[in-house]
Parts: sequence; structure tokens; C-alpha cells
Amino acid sequence: MNDNGISNDVLNIGRAVQSQLERVICGQAAAIQSLLVAITAGGHILIEGVPGVAKTLLARSLAAALRLSFSRIQFTPDLMPSDITGVNVFETGSAAFRFHAGPLFADIVLADEINRAPAKTQAALLEAMQEYQVSIDGESRALSRCFTVIATQNPIEYEGTYPLPEAELDRFLMKVCVDYPAEEDERAMLKTMQSIGEKVSKPHEVIQPVVGAEEITRLRAQTHAIRLDDIVLEYALTLIRQSRALPSLALGASPRAAIMLLQAAKALALLRGKDYVTPDEIQVVAPPVLRHRVRLTPEAEIEGLTPDSCIQTLLAQVSIPR
Repeated sequence: MNDNGISNDVLNIGRAVQSQLERVICGQAAAIQSLLVAITAGGHILIEGVPGVAKTLLARSLAAALRLSFSRIQFTPDLMPSDITGVNVFETGSAAFRFHAGPLFADIVLADEINRAPAKTQAALLEAMQEYQVSIDGESRALSRCFTVIATQNPIEYEGTYPLPEAELDRFLMKVCVDYPAEEDERAMLKTMQSIGEKVSKPHEVIQPVVGAEEITRLRAQTHAIRLDDIVLEYALTLIRQSRALPSLALGASPRAAIMLLQAAKALALLRGKDYVTPDEIQVVAPPVLRHRVRLTPEAEIEGLTPDSCIQTLLAQVSIPR
């Protein structure tokens, strides 16, 4: 145990997983931290970035480091709900229907280019993300206890992409924006890719597993036990409520956003080896938790404001409790 009453195993797990991911992913420390927070909190994550910035590699590497089953769904305009949930197939030999599970029946599901899929398929994914089950021919089937969706999307300016429905966006604990790495990080990445030889086409295969499903389940239980003092709760509540009054926002954060904000802050506190949440954890997780849950006014968009800049304004306006 450390001085905060948290097992050193938690700190070691977080550091070990991060170290494994950084073996093949350079310059994306914030994205890696958000992935670790999301998996610890039991939430889904949306990664946005242009092609080629390691969005898919982040998801595959995380699954490898956590020793979790992985599946990838390439979202396309003709993708049907049964393509992701599975289907009942009649077998003549047994004269009975047999269920063939779809790719949603995995621990970590990579929903690649999620903003290219049709509405019905999005609805099927929404049920899985919210209820941790899928409905097939009137029967509900439970998903993995570690079920986590890591979705990727290109910026909506790209041809053939569509904005995700707000109800689906709200089910993602975090939205992470992955940009081009700094020059030094990109240089390090090129050297890394050259050093792994024939695995350069599948760099996630160099990742060594650190933990498994049992440890992840235990981490999630510990997250719920993290202490949250009233003063910190009031700070988070003030941020959420004042977002609805911010002139640059047409849509502020919802009550679900407040719940997600606190859950992510608890997970971050746990990964930091603490048994309580401070305002600092709230501030760190606020941008990825809120950026996809607020909407700018047309005037703010014309002025060139972004959700992130509005969130920073909000954080600056609300007094930090001492």
C-alpha cells in the first residue's frame, strides 16, 4: 500500500500498460492516458484524427497489453446491424437455429471510421454501448463484462463522413483528438518502426501482455470506491451548470456528462495512486469528457472558437476550491 491506501499494484499496472503502448506509439501521451482512464472507468472512447496518426494502433495495442479479446469492425455505408451483432442461422443437420456471434462479442471492439455507418447500424451499436447487450430476433444476449468500444472517426470534413447522432456521442466517456506528433516524436516513431523489422506492418505484436480481464474488473470496482468530497462534487457541478450559460455554447453539458466527468476523475485518481479525487483530476479529464457533449453557437463557429477553447474558458471562470 502507498500513503493514500491504494495498492502499489494499481500504480504498477498503469505504468506497465503505458510503457508497453509507448513502445510503438510515440508522442501520444494524452491519448494513452485517456484510454487507460476509459478502460479503468468502464467507459467507451471516441478517437478523432486524420488517417495515419495511429488511431487503430492505439486500440490494438491496448487490447494486446490488457490480454483482452479484440475485434475490428470496418464501418461502411452498406454495413447492416446483423453484420456487427451476429445472426441466427438454420442448420439442416440439427434442424435448429444456431447463433453465430458477430464482432461485438469481444472485450475490446474497434469501430473503425464509425461516422461512415448508416443509422440502423448506429442504433444497434448504441444499444450495445448503453445496455451491454444486443437484441437478435427478439432475444437479448449479454456482451463481455469488459466490453469496451474504441471508435475512430475522421474529421467530418472528409468525404463520405457524417456527424454522429448526439445520443450516440453522449455514450462515449471520452473523445480524444489525435494530431500529428511533434518532430522529435515522429523521428522516434520512425526509428522504432525501423527497429522492429518484419513486424513493422503489425507493430502491436511486439506488445507484451501486462494484465487480464480479472485485473480490469478489479480496477473498475476500486474506481467506484474512490472518495469524492462534497467540495469537489460541487466544483464539478458548477462547471457543468455554467457550461449551459456560456454565451459561446448553444448546448451545454448534460446531467449524464456530470456523471461521466466524476467517473473519469475517479479513474484518473486511482491510476495516480490516490483514494480521493481533487479538482486537478476534474480539470484534466474535463476536455475529453465534455468536448463532444457541447455545441457551439453559429456565431462562435464563425469566430473560430472550438469546443476545447470554450471548455478552457469555462475552467478559467469557475473558482477552484481549496
